[in-house]
Amino acid sequence: MSVEEKIREFGYELKEPPKPLASYIPVIKTGNLVFTAGQIPMSGGKLLFSGKVGKDLSLEEGRKAAELCAVNCLNVIKSEIGSLDNIERIIKVTVFVNSADGFTDQPKVANGASDFLVKIFGENGKHVRSAVGVNELPVDSAVEIEMIAEVK
Repeated sequence: MSVEEKIREFGYELKEPPKPLASYIPVIKTGNLVFTAGQIPMSGGKLLFSGKVGKDLSLEEGRKAAELCAVNCLNVIKSEIGSLDNIERIIKVTVFVNSADGFTDQPKVANGASDFLVKIFGENGKHVRSAVGVNELPVDSAVEIEMIAEVK
């Protein structure tokens, strides 16, 4: 089963990757590494999760936002390398969580992305990670994720 078929099993379609919100490129490949710019939980041109996790959104909604951000990272990687089957492994995921005052479960929010990547790539989806609580994110996004992947 292809990586994209696995992603479809979770209800996601990789169509046109999200467009950058400002002056940057969404993905760059150097050597056998692919780096994404920060991706937010957009689908169909709309932000699906906005506000602060722990105030406006539940932990579970934060996890779903992180999962969608991971999908968007994979979508921009696909636009650079052609097929997600060319991913050797996920190296690093950095997760920024728009956090309410006193909210300290950023690692649990980030698990939404990490668990999804392991379901898609198995052992090769396991990665190093940072989960950071922030006061604000662009367009009031609940979560933003950047990813580094090794490709064949």
